[in-house]
Formats: sequence, structure tokens, C-alpha cells
Amino acid sequence: MIKYKPKDIAGKLAAGFLKNPLTPILGIVLLLLGFVSLQMMPREEDPQIAISGGAVIVALPGASAQEVEKVIVNPLERKLREIKGIDHIYGTAMENVGIVNVAYKIGERREDANLKLYDKVMQNMDQMPKGTMQPLVKPFDIDIDIPIVDVAFYPKDGSKANYEKFYTVVRTIQQKVNAIENVAKTTLKGSHRPQFNIEVDMGKLSAYNLSMGQIMNAVKSVAVDVPSVKGRTKDNQLLIFGVKNAIESIDDVNNVIVAQYMGSPIYLRDVAKVERGIDYQNFKSAYIIMRDKNSTHEGKKEETVEDAKFLPEKEQVTLTVAKLAGTNAVFVAKDVERVLEEYKEELEKEGIGYIVTRDYGERANEAVNELVMHLVITILIIAVMLVFALGFKESIIVTFTVPAILAVTLFIAYLSGQTINRITLFAFLLSLGLLVDAAIIVIENIHRHLHAHDVDCKEMDELLVEATDEIGAPTNVATLAIILTMVPMMFVGGMMGSFMKPIPLNVPVALIASLVVAYIFTPYLSLKLLKKPKHKHPHCTVEKEAK
Repeated sequence: MIKYKPKDIAGKLAAGFLKNPLTPILGIVLLLLGFVSLQMMPREEDPQIAISGGAVIVALPGASAQEVEKVIVNPLERKLREIKGIDHIYGTAMENVGIVNVAYKIGERREDANLKLYDKVMQNMDQMPKGTMQPLVKPFDIDIDIPIVDVAFYPKDGSKANYEKFYTVVRTIQQKVNAIENVAKTTLKGSHRPQFNIEVDMGKLSAYNLSMGQIMNAVKSVAVDVPSVKGRTKDNQLLIFGVKNAIESIDDVNNVIVAQYMGSPIYLRDVAKVERGIDYQNFKSAYIIMRDKNSTHEGKKEETVEDAKFLPEKEQVTLTVAKLAGTNAVFVAKDVERVLEEYKEELEKEGIGYIVTRDYGERANEAVNELVMHLVITILIIAVMLVFALGFKESIIVTFTVPAILAVTLFIAYLSGQTINRITLFAFLLSLGLLVDAAIIVIENIHRHLHAHDVDCKEMDELLVEATDEIGAPTNVATLAIILTMVPMMFVGGMMGSFMKPIPLNVPVALIASLVVAYIFTPYLSLKLLKKPKHKHPHCTVEKEAK
């Protein structure tokens, strides 16, 4: 029975958990929760920053760029500046159309910002000049516009696959990747769509007295999608039928009638050459240059860019994959790799190679694992230092509290929807030296009480509770003072404030957890590992005999 009545929360926690059979179970549960949180928390290289904004596109057919600027762009800019939270407005005037881009301050909620922007545009529709078309409000979606995986597909040397087959295979893989859980958007960069290319002979066109407009209208008339026709019969039965596409091959294009000349039809083949190819009007091609693996330089440890030999460039198509905000980049990247493995045989058969040029998930995983390793190294350094300062057993007690504190902090961060990234782990490293303060203070005071002159007059339980309670008030005040130094960082605005936000969010939690863990587990482990020193001349012997 403990005679000492604790006055501070530190002593009360120590007394409550000192001989509680659930204390070791609590320690194990905390460590497991921390480990599970570390594995399940979404991993990113850097924290995602909420950037909101949008573009307002207003068309005024027939207006010059100067007119669009005066009657569309300038009035719209003035009205949009009435919205609270706007950081920057940039307007562009062109013939027939005006575009006003709006960027909100960092940290503004994207949904609220988009609603404000749309609402302000709709409120001022009556002030638009006559003939203005319905404005298009297009919000920025920064969260899913940054890819985490880029895969470059290219035809291998000696490949006989034509571009149409190459494009079809890549599109199939894109469709499969887009169905992966937590994938937000996929795009193809540098791709060309298969199409029929018509090269008109201007000499023949002039000979038949035709114009390019007639050629275009003739092709356009049969190139539209023919919808299915639905109706009901006299028997009240539903009738659905479709019409076969008018153009399916080069012959179909060649047989398009463009005009009549002296009672005879003029076909497209009479004035033009038709080929099946790609959309040459799309100039957004991309090329890949690979280093020659067979090129070696003797006597050089590292090969520089200038020394390296490169193979001829090849046209390629890059598949970009973006993830949903707050999801694990590592898992998404691995799912993409699994899809690529499924199509590896088909790609090899078609003579298509691929290279993963960006793997944000791997980079994020490496960054997190590297910082975790440094975290472990730091804990070991602290343990070794404490062996010389306090003793081996005391060092074990303090060292245990560090992973327990980090486990509590990780679990709370996981529950609050945070991601684990370089800044989150930097916050842990920053606070690591502070985390052991409470445990060191408690174990040092316990050590002092164990070597006091009246140690024989107290039971071990009473000594541990008294030693913990004694330093409770000053330790609490000191920790609170450190926490208050982090509060101003919560109010830092702009890009830096959003980027460094994990520090003021996690450091105070870690410091509070360090107090609770130190007050609960340091006395408990001291009871199990430490013993009172034996004195040759106990001070309480006479008193005990007198009683």
C-alpha cells in the first residue's frame, strides 16, 4: 500500500499504472498501433499543398481582341477581385474569346473557392454585352494534375508493328491502369490518333473547277456518327436498328462523291490520294533517347553525360498516372507495375518496349525509409549516451519510451488523415531530442531517490511514485513552454506555411505523448528493472526495532 499521496498528474499516473497488470499490455498495444500506422499511412515524398483557382472562358463571336479586352476581360477582372481570398488574377484577350485566370491564396478550400468563382460569374451575367455566349468556369484540379508514374512506350529495333497497332495496345493499357483503385487520371503524351489522311492534288482540283470547301463538306457529310433509330411498330413492339458506318476503309473514302461534272460523279480518288496513317496536324510528338549499354570507358569509375554514348532517338508515347489526394503513392505505383507485368508478353510479342521514367511511389518510399533508418540510428545514439550518463538499465528504460511516444504520434496522425512524408518525419527528428527529456528527468529523479540517505525508510513503490510526482509540475510547465513556441508556426501563411504544417501539428502531440509515456512506463519499468542499493548500516533499523 502506497502511503505517499501524489499531488500532480505525474504522480497520479505513476500510482495508477505502477502495479496494474494492463500496463505491459498497453505498451505492446501502443507499439503495434505505431507499427500498423507506419505501414498503412499514405506515403508521399512531400506533403500535398491545397492550391485552388480556375479559369473563366467567355466567348464573344465576331469581336476583336481589343473589344474583348474592353467589354469582357477588364470588367470581369474588376468583379472577380470582389471575391475574398484571391491572390492573383491574369486576363487574356484574343479574337472572339477572353480568358481570366484566378489563383486563390494557398490554403483556401478548393470547393469553396470554386463555388465563389462560379457564383460571382453568374451574378454578373446581366452585365455581359449582347451576343456573349454562356461563360465556361473551369476550376484548376492541382491534386490530380501532377503524375506519380510516367511510363514511356516505344517500338523496339526491328519491330514490324505499325503505329495503329502500337497506339491500340497503349490505349488498352491506359484503360486498364485507369481502373486501378485510387488512380485519378491517366493521359497519353506524344500520342497520335490513327486516321485517314487525304492529300489533295491542287492541279486536279483546279481542272475540275472544285474548291477545298467542297472536299471538306463532302467528307464531313459521311464522317459523322449515325445514331441508332428507335420507334414502335403497330403491334406496340419496340424497334431498334442502326446504320452501318459509311467510312470503314480507304476504299470507302476514295468512293466519296465530291461533285458532279457534266453529268458524271467526281470521286475523291480523282482529285486526292487517301492513306491510312496518324494525325500529322498534331505536332506534340515526344522522343526517347537511351544510353548505349555496350559503350564502356576503361579507367573511369563513373561515366559522365559527355562521355556516354546514346542510341538514335525513337518516337515514344508516355502514359502518365496521377493519384487521388491523400492516397498512398507507393501502393498506386506498385499496382501500375503489376498491370505492366500483365501486358509484358503482349508488348514483347508486338515489339513494344517500355521504360518507367518516373516512379514517385518508389522515391517516396525511399525517402520515408531513409528517414526512418536515421530515426532508429538517432535512438541508438541516445541509448548509448544514456548508458554512460545513467547506467545500462536506466538507458533501456528511457530508450523504450522513444518508440512508444513515436507510436502514439503516428497513430494520432493516421487518425487525423495525415500522410507520412519527409516533413512529417522531419518533425519527429526535430522533436526527438525533446521527447526523451521527460523520461530522462523522471529516471534521473528516481536514481537520485534510490541513492538518498533515507532510501531504506521507503518501500520501492512509494519511492517511485514520490520521485515521479516530485518533478511533475516543473516538467509539465517546461513542456508546455516548448509547445507554445510551435503555436506561431500554425499561423504562417502561403506556400511555406502549408509545406511546414506537419511540424506544428505533430511536435506538440509528440511532446504531450512524451509526458504521458514517461509518467506511466518509466516508474513501471523502474520497478521491474531497478533495485534499492543495500547499505551496511541501514538508517531505519533502530526505528523498525523500536516499533
